[in-house]
Parts: sequence; structure tokens; C-alpha cells
Amino acid sequence: MFQRFYVGWIFLLCGVMAEATSHVALKATNGFTNLLPSAIVILGHLVAFLFLGQAMKNLPVGIVHASWAGLAIVVVTAMSNLIYKEHLDAKVWLGMAIIAVGIAIINLSGASHSH
Repeated sequence: MFQRFYVGWIFLLCGVMAEATSHVALKATNGFTNLLPSAIVILGHLVAFLFLGQAMKNLPVGIVHASWAGLAIVVVTAMSNLIYKEHLDAKVWLGMAIIAVGIAIINLSGASHSH
């Protein structure tokens, strides 16, 4: 049971990373006129959904979706800060912290252990 739970989380985190990479690459597509970033966007979304589908074999849909959305927001924001040097003020960091706390509360509720 617990092994399947952890495998689900590994797939979920891989899906988040694929989705986040795809979203960050979207800016570099220049309206899908640059081939490589455009390919990264399309492939990233495909890979993300493949991983999310695998995660849902072992985790409840609601937990996967809430965690995926929240973690993707945090990862995209951090990646865009590093790659594009986008400024993040204290309000943004506070929002990221609130999202992280929300994800932790959802997962500590015990709902993520049932199937």
C-alpha cells in the first residue's frame, strides 16, 4: 500500500516538473514561431499528462489535481524567476507559502492514503 502511495507521488512530481517546464518554455515560443521551445511545450504537456495518469492509479483524483496545480504554480514561479529573472516581491512569496501550506494540509488530512 505505502509503496504504491510513494510511486504515485513520484509520478505526480514528474508530471509537475514536465508541466512546469512546458509552461516556462511557452514564453520562449514567441507565439509558437520558435521551433525548439514550441516542441518543448507540446512534449511537456504530453509527458505531464502521461505521468498524471500514472499517479492517479495510486492516488485519489482530487489529491492529484490539487497537488499538481499548487505545486506547478510554485515551480513555474521559481523557474521563471531563475530563467527569465522575473522579479518576485514579498506578496508573491507569501502566496507561494500559502499554497505550500494548503498542499501540506490536504495531504496530511489522510485522504491521500485512501483509494
